[in-house]
Amino acid sequence: MSVNQAPFPRTRFRRTRASAPLRNLVRESSLSVHDLIWPVFVCAGTNERQTIGSMPGVERLSVDLLVAAAREAAGLGIPAICIFPYTDPALKTELCEEAWNPDNLSNRAISAIRDAGIDIAIMTDIALDPYNINGHDGIVRDGVIVNDETVEALVKMGLAQARAGADILGPSDMMDGRIGALRAMLEDEGHPNVTIMSYAAKFASAFYGPFRDAVGASGALKGDKKTYQIDPLNAREALRCVERDLSEGADMVMVKPGMPYLDLCRQVKDRFGAPTFAYQVSGEYAMIEAAAQNNWVDGEKVMLESLMSFRRAGCDGVLTYFAPRVAKILND
Repeated sequence: MSVNQAPFPRTRFRRTRASAPLRNLVRESSLSVHDLIWPVFVCAGTNERQTIGSMPGVERLSVDLLVAAAREAAGLGIPAICIFPYTDPALKTELCEEAWNPDNLSNRAISAIRDAGIDIAIMTDIALDPYNINGHDGIVRDGVIVNDETVEALVKMGLAQARAGADILGPSDMMDGRIGALRAMLEDEGHPNVTIMSYAAKFASAFYGPFRDAVGASGALKGDKKTYQIDPLNAREALRCVERDLSEGADMVMVKPGMPYLDLCRQVKDRFGAPTFAYQVSGEYAMIEAAAQNNWVDGEKVMLESLMSFRRAGCDGVLTYFAPRVAKILND
């Protein structure tokens, strides 16, 4: 045999897969507890836990229990939680005034966590659907979700959250111009260091159903959200929305939902280089949990693999209901 000939391909990819140390050496991406944001649901009452039927293992917690949950999350090394309220239907109105009430559930929860001195970042949701008798993210006039009047309401909502002590505002409403309006408000009102993580590429998805159960918006929704959320077939439009929001002052951007839109995560990160996040939404969580409970998949392995996919796609972090479970595994 000639000395220049190899008996088999010179490149054998299995060489670097042969042992755990070698696999660790050549691994291209990593998953850390620092990549996690934990979405949590707050409800009225004291020492109150409420199960969410469509999200096994996820509960609504009263403010006192949410403070304890935030302390546990911080102890696990989770850098941030994101608060969503379950609003009493009696407080829901056409104009959504409860959204900027300084004493609403979200703002009480923010203040309580701050007063407890817990070293964790607090992210909020900015959208009107938890407070809207119509179930929409914006104010409805004659069947139309009006943009500019909604933005005015969102700015008031954001100011109340910043005053309560929020670190990250998360506008999820998809109204045009809301990022610029929120950024201007934060500068003018003395909150220049409050960050904005824009739901810049939020799609009109069917994966949100269990979340709407969790915040009590399922039965209230009249119609759909296709006039303000992005068509699932439109990638270029999504990129334009991201570009617009960054130009208006967003510090971080989000793609939502997560796994069905990993192609967008990669395109956003590659094109803009900004801190990029994804939301592993309620429908994604529920599917994994249902399959695991029926022993169709290994739940722990699928949970971890699903989160690895976000990191591989370029995400700096992910909002996931699995956060505490994943953190315990990673810490071990």
